[in-house]
Amino acid sequence: MKSAPARVRIRSMRREDLDAVMTIEDASFPTPWSRQSYEGELDNPMAHYVTAECEGMVVGYGGVWFIVDEGHITNVAVHPMWRGRRIGEKLLRALEAIVQARGGKRITLEVRPSNVAALRLYRRLHYLPLGLRRGYYTDTGEDALVMARDLLPRSEV
Repeated sequence: MKSAPARVRIRSMRREDLDAVMTIEDASFPTPWSRQSYEGELDNPMAHYVTAECEGMVVGYGGVWFIVDEGHITNVAVHPMWRGRRIGEKLLRALEAIVQARGGKRITLEVRPSNVAALRLYRRLHYLPLGLRRGYYTDTGEDALVMARDLLPRSEV
């Protein structure tokens, strides 16, 4: 049974969010990023990271790199206790809006073919498969499915 959609506030990630981000990171990925990686990303002018806040707690986060006229989603994760409440969708929509605001025309990402929940979300949001990156995930050797979604110009939003 799915939970009701959560009341979520999406905002830019701050250094003081990193303890919560690392808890979610460790619970979500077999090979989590380090705290130092996130600290570096917060200083990267070609990146933007957001958090999802519910009931005063950081329950999810996502990030995007800006590459010419595209955005590349680096990661999106929601704490396991908060999944199934459309928080991942809200994070993706926020990242799409950030890319659009910077003039981006497309957004891309990689996903494990075994991540059924993420694939279902990406397909529902009209991300289309572009190809495979063979052996992309070094922890398991699993391929990465590359997916993309074209973004409407700001005047058409």
